[in-house]
Amino acid sequence: MYENISTCSWQIQFKILRGHSDTVSSCHFCFEDAKILSCSYDRTVKLWDVEECFPVRVLKEAHTAPISECNLTPDDRRVVTSSYDKTVKAWDMETGKMLWTVEHEGIVTSCNISCDARYVVSGSDKGNTIYIFDTMSATVVARIPGHHRSTITRCCFDPDNQRVTSVSYDKSIKLWDMIAQSTSITINEGHSNAISDCCFTSDGHYLCTASWDKSLKVWDIKQGEFQCHEPISLNQGHEGSVSSCLFSQDASLVVSGGYDKTIAIWDTDAGYKKLSLKGHWDWVTDVAISKNKEWILSASKDSTLRLWNIEKMNHIPSVIDTRKARGSKIAQCEECEKPFLWLQCSDSEITSKCVFCRLSSPLGETLPFPPSVSPDV
Repeated sequence: MYENISTCSWQIQFKILRGHSDTVSSCHFCFEDAKILSCSYDRTVKLWDVEECFPVRVLKEAHTAPISECNLTPDDRRVVTSSYDKTVKAWDMETGKMLWTVEHEGIVTSCNISCDARYVVSGSDKGNTIYIFDTMSATVVARIPGHHRSTITRCCFDPDNQRVTSVSYDKSIKLWDMIAQSTSITINEGHSNAISDCCFTSDGHYLCTASWDKSLKVWDIKQGEFQCHEPISLNQGHEGSVSSCLFSQDASLVVSGGYDKTIAIWDTDAGYKKLSLKGHWDWVTDVAISKNKEWILSASKDSTLRLWNIEKMNHIPSVIDTRKARGSKIAQCEECEKPFLWLQCSDSEITSKCVFCRLSSPLGETLPFPPSVSPDV
């Protein structure tokens, strides 16, 4: 059943998924957006039917402490879960059978499956260690102790399966090379507080990080241009710490969740917040977006998930008014020739490149940022 939330004079429909009895820590769309996967501090994993908003499978009685994250293989056949009980477990989605368990020395804060489904990476608070192991044999192939100076909050593979990215309470971003078996990139100066989440664009070119400093940043990782100039900063989207972030499949949107109980939807090309979704009664812990960009999924400390219909988001009066106020129109990027939301920054300054081409511009060609997207100095 749909419920409505008012945004100015417009109604956004949403569904509330109730079934967990504690904080919902992780959520994903799966099975071509027909199903939703979630896990919770209540030690269960649930597979939900989107239409019915009801769990069709529940994985339980294996973890003995809160589940911190769940992740699916690309074919949706296996689920991997990490837990404060110091384990990572793999499950067969069809049968619900647990396939293997990997013990860790400390609580496991994050897990992720490579896009080729060959490896799993996990982060443990014991020695701030990264583990990489084979998905079939559950054999550890790499163990990187002391990878960060403080607790690892998130770790994930890039889409090429060549690097593992991790972020931490220590405010740093690290990329570990699978081939060289060493850290290839370390960024220490990006955020002024703990980094809570990170995500790649589907081509692996750009990385987004979310932080307790209330901002998100988009980095050119592929070309290493972050070494020449500042990343694009997404500011003024949340009133408190940002807990999570995710790019849409085409990278035109970034969705973020915050401790202010809201979800922010950002226009990536123009670098501004399009819309806030409000309704959760406690922190938003994770977010997801459907492949067709018609649905936003959010998980919360209030023990629920919410499914938001944003199909007609661009027709909402507040979204239209914001675009008009910024003096914007759809234009063609002078470099990559793709359409993007053109913004006039002042009477004399015009942004003529999309955000991705601005990120990869040489230092001497750095272009002005929109007023609300000022990079940190």
